[in-house]
Amino acid sequence: MRPHHRLEAWSKSLELVTSVCRRTERFPKEEKFGLTSQIRRAAISIPANVAEGAGRRSPKEFVHFLSNSQGSASELETEPTDLATRTRQHSRSSSPVSNT
Repeated sequence: MRPHHRLEAWSKSLELVTSVCRRTERFPKEEKFGLTSQIRRAAISIPANVAEGAGRRSPKEFVHFLSNSQGSASELETEPTDLATRTRQHSRSSSPVSNT
């Protein structure tokens, strides 16, 4: 077992969680239970998996959980792109159309 509190990946990912929570506060209210929730869950999953892996006995298990963290980081990287796409689509559908 490794003490996860000593791992830089764990402490840096906690900083990321704090940043993600602050930034998602500014997301559209209609995304609160959708994309905002998903982004926050992906973010918190990163340090959670690092900590869980550190608590395992074998290096193989530790690497498995680090891989899970990497997957969550990839998910987190993708989701703002989805929000940008949704925002553009919403803007187009709600903008007034000129009939000239």
